Amino acid sequence: MDLLDAHLIPAVDGVAFGLLLFVVAAGLSLAFGTAGVLNLSHGTLYAIGAYTGAELSDGTWGGLALGLAAGTAAACVAGAGLSAATAPLARRGHLAQALLTFGLALIGGDLLIQLFGADELPVRVPEALDSSVTLLGHRYPAYRLCFIVMAVLLAAFGTWVLTRTRMGAAVRAAADDPQMLAATGHNPRAVHTGVLAAAGALAGAAGVLGAPIIGPGPGTSENVLMLSLVVVVLGGLRSLWATFFAAVAVGEVQTLGVSLVPDLAPYLLFAAMAAVLVLRSRFAEPATAHGPEGPAPDPVARLRGHLAGRLRRRPRGTPGTAEAAEASGTAEAPGTAGASGADRAAEPAGTARAGTAPRGYGNRVPKWLARLPGGTAWRQAAPLLVLLVLLISLPALLDAYSISLAGSALALGLLAVSVTILTGYAGLPTLGQTAPFAVGAYATANLADAGWTMGPVQIVLSALAAAVFSAVVGPAVIRARGTTVLMITLAIGELTGAVVNQLKSVTGGADGLVGFPATRALWGGEGMLEESELYNYALVVAVVAVSITLLVLRSPAGKLLTGTRGAEARMRASGHPVGRYLLVAHICAGALAGVGGSLMVTVQQYLSPADVGFEIAAFALLAVVIGGTTSVIGALLGAGLIVATRDWVAGSWPGHGPLLLGVLFVATVYVLPRGLAGLRGGNDGGNGRSSGAPVPEDRPPSAPAPNPAGKVSP
Repeated sequence: MDLLDAHLIPAVDGVAFGLLLFVVAAGLSLAFGTAGVLNLSHGTLYAIGAYTGAELSDGTWGGLALGLAAGTAAACVAGAGLSAATAPLARRGHLAQALLTFGLALIGGDLLIQLFGADELPVRVPEALDSSVTLLGHRYPAYRLCFIVMAVLLAAFGTWVLTRTRMGAAVRAAADDPQMLAATGHNPRAVHTGVLAAAGALAGAAGVLGAPIIGPGPGTSENVLMLSLVVVVLGGLRSLWATFFAAVAVGEVQTLGVSLVPDLAPYLLFAAMAAVLVLRSRFAEPATAHGPEGPAPDPVARLRGHLAGRLRRRPRGTPGTAEAAEASGTAEAPGTAGASGADRAAEPAGTARAGTAPRGYGNRVPKWLARLPGGTAWRQAAPLLVLLVLLISLPALLDAYSISLAGSALALGLLAVSVTILTGYAGLPTLGQTAPFAVGAYATANLADAGWTMGPVQIVLSALAAAVFSAVVGPAVIRARGTTVLMITLAIGELTGAVVNQLKSVTGGADGLVGFPATRALWGGEGMLEESELYNYALVVAVVAVSITLLVLRSPAGKLLTGTRGAEARMRASGHPVGRYLLVAHICAGALAGVGGSLMVTVQQYLSPADVGFEIAAFALLAVVIGGTTSVIGALLGAGLIVATRDWVAGSWPGHGPLLLGVLFVATVYVLPRGLAGLRGGNDGGNGRSSGAPVPEDRPPSAPAPNPAGKVSP
């Protein structure tokens, strides 16, 4: 009883905090589960209500009512605007929505700071609620008890609306069968807008009422969004009551867990989120090792031999490689119809068949370039050569600060290339690639602190550490697809961030690491301190890493990975161990991210948790979208554009870096749906697919991939 008595107040606090998260998460669940919008700006909608309510609060009931009405209305209008903003992206999948809404969150956060200031605002509640009551012998704030009652009533009312009213029936129909809803005379688009407006209103109301609990200030929107995502994942998308109990559980972990197991509390939430997602992917998406006819005896050896035979027979310089058909072990001879006309019509646009040239190649080669030996190869290599010449000349063109930024861009570029491997080639969109990036970064910092200052040694050991980390977490990632992958990798990234903040002996905690010896490029050399030296070292490492990556992606192994993404059902039916291919890709991408983390530490000479946080993960994913999801060069250019916008352009407009990045996010999603690589009609990875191909949505590994026309490939 003494233990129960000691933790009574934290337990009740957990209920109040959980119910606040429930109100927010109910709106997020409504937007995602019903309207199909992955809204990463939902925390900003909460902040709109919180700032508005705090600004209008004056300690009276009238001020509370006015703040509640204004905050709810403002967030409701923002939710309706979000519906209009995401409408053009309806056919492009959740990745484009996530990037757009994250950009809108950056813009909204900057505008809120400009309007209300950067300090946390005080919130005044009516005097009757600004007191305490006796609860089982303890004094407890009256406002929190009142909020608990209101949240329970809201849960009951929301459930009644969704299950017992015509409006709720229309909302459920919009999620399950919009065509049938349209046949009944309802406008699915209007229902979609109404759902997002209602989700915004819920977030705004939660912001006003929850401001005394989670006050408006810097970081509020990110904190609320992350916790709400955990609640939605744990509770699912189909039941408000499941969301209700999941929110209470999260609230208890956040409050009671801190008092009972303070060392474990930072890890419990995202560990539970990752575990639930992995279990759901295993039960809902069972993997099939082979088709009904049984596995092939040795598909890898068969593919290798077949490719070798084709390459020996093909004249040098002939464009076109065996693509999806060879990857599935059933390559066709050039000019033969290896599939029916219906099969070819159902293939996604931009997919190259065996013996044909990928779109963007062949006929588009300039005549003077085609006359040169290996003209097509020159055309494919030209962007790399131009980029390399430009990068080599930068130290002669830029000042010391700009050269330092260019070195940081190379490090972020390697992270973006690792995201390209997973997102563009393996079909695993990731928001957690900063986890192996952090492993590589902290490995290099600790190696330098221990006296291991030789650059190549740091690179190899950091890549190895990141590869081992990726091998450990890889099985939890490769079974899922689409949005589920985004959430699992997000949980892994947040768990890694929690470890970074807690393991102070290795990471320095929130203070980070600084003061370790400078890296030496060569044995017997001195530590690199000049910006030009550090940049040249970073450039050499990046060129080697990117070259190896391109060679692998254009090799038979790269063809296997491409086939895994574009024709997974056929690959499995042919007996290919798809899971093994994806795991190897995950490990290799993790090693490349570790190299990027090592470079970042060498160039910056310091390391903080912000360098490996969620924002960096989002920036890496944006760099991939800017460049084109299968373009290695585009990922590097995208990373350079992000660093230039965040650190160089924003330098002339201090304090508005998030606003500029948000505008870049939004403009990229709308203006470059296929990325920079889409502007020249091809890719540099040699996979024969469009550089801006959309990331596959949630589907079982054995399910066919939808093509842009809405048809399904066999």
